[in-house]
Amino acid sequence: MINKINFLFVTLFGIGKIKKIPGSFASLATTLFLFFLFHILNVSPNIILISVIIIFFISLYSVNIFIKDMDNKDPKEVVIDEFIGQSIPICLYEIAHEGPKETIQILMFYFIMFILFRIFDIAKPYPVSYYDKNFKNSFGVIMDDVCAGLYVVAVLVLYMVTTS
Repeated sequence: MINKINFLFVTLFGIGKIKKIPGSFASLATTLFLFFLFHILNVSPNIILISVIIIFFISLYSVNIFIKDMDNKDPKEVVIDEFIGQSIPICLYEIAHEGPKETIQILMFYFIMFILFRIFDIAKPYPVSYYDKNFKNSFGVIMDDVCAGLYVVAVLVLYMVTTS
């Protein structure tokens, strides 16, 4: 029972078992889920950010349990890291832009954040690649996506500073 719950958690309720591009599907599901939470249910960005931080710490333990007997320490079916990494720029965007916004603007920024996150997660520029190559445990699995999410934040901040 505990192993089944852990499997559902690290695979984001089975999204990680999708044969082709499970990371992209997990990132897309995360983006849609967060849009629903923020703009349909009107959940506070601070509550979501705190939840993501809690999920980060739970993931460190859960992913280690999941990969402990595997040769591949970063299996494709583990996509909770995509959830965490994709959540970072979206949560910080929502915190920075609290208040009324045009839906088209929100959708545009969510789409940009999704695309940028996938680019940084796949291309793995330094230090994303550092965590991916040097930590063959849950810390490496998760931190490369955290770094990719922070790269997205940096790009968006740079864009907003230069256009204002």
